[in-house]
Amino acid sequence: MALIRLDHLPETTKVTQPLTILLPDPGGMNGKPVRERKVLYLLHGLSDDGTAWQRFSSIEIVAREYGLVVVMPSVGRSFYADLPNGQNYFTYLLEELPQYLSDVFDLSPRREDTLIAGLSMGGYGAFKAAFLHPERFAAAGSFSGFLSMEFIKAYPEDPRFAEFSTTMGDLHHLAGSVHDPETWIRTLSEKKVDPPKLYMSCGTDDDLLPLNRLFLSQCQAAGIQPTYREEEGAKHEWTFWDREIRVFLKQVLG
Repeated sequence: MALIRLDHLPETTKVTQPLTILLPDPGGMNGKPVRERKVLYLLHGLSDDGTAWQRFSSIEIVAREYGLVVVMPSVGRSFYADLPNGQNYFTYLLEELPQYLSDVFDLSPRREDTLIAGLSMGGYGAFKAAFLHPERFAAAGSFSGFLSMEFIKAYPEDPRFAEFSTTMGDLHHLAGSVHDPETWIRTLSEKKVDPPKLYMSCGTDDDLLPLNRLFLSQCQAAGIQPTYREEEGAKHEWTFWDREIRVFLKQVLG
């Protein structure tokens, strides 16, 4: 298994982006070429970067077990959004990065080979991508995801939410926007595409538990049925997320 760290300059973000990749060695998995391997886009949380999963979890061991390519981009505190300042991180994740990886590493762009998952802010980004563009992903996972904007929509002038205005614009217009998870649910339910396999989880001692339960109920009301798991006593921490990446991959890859 090769660990690759590279820096490239995407047109979409207008700033050099660090990128961490786990790439299976040639000859592994019965000699299957890279082009035929599953690709997992694994997204970091608000206070981390693209090295966090490799540093704090057993993802390299898991990737070896499944013969997976794992792509771990860095997006700062962007919430995987196309920012008002023109740095388009969501477009980077959905468009420019997959094309770059196909051109440089010959990675598969096929839906059936593409998975996406993340923790906290990364869970938000993973579900945003999968719900708005279900034709791109076979499966998506959110672990302790930030999956509701209800409190922010209710109190847009609350100073605690000021940072969100730098990524999502005027918070008075958040409801119904592409940044609002309720919009994703409506978009997915209206698309004539089979949804990806959806997996979401949260610990019962995590402050984001109410957001996950609310998002789940909204999905179910729209006829969308994610697999959902709560872990008793689990907090917003790496010991939980390390277990969850294994649970997710077992759910979607067997």
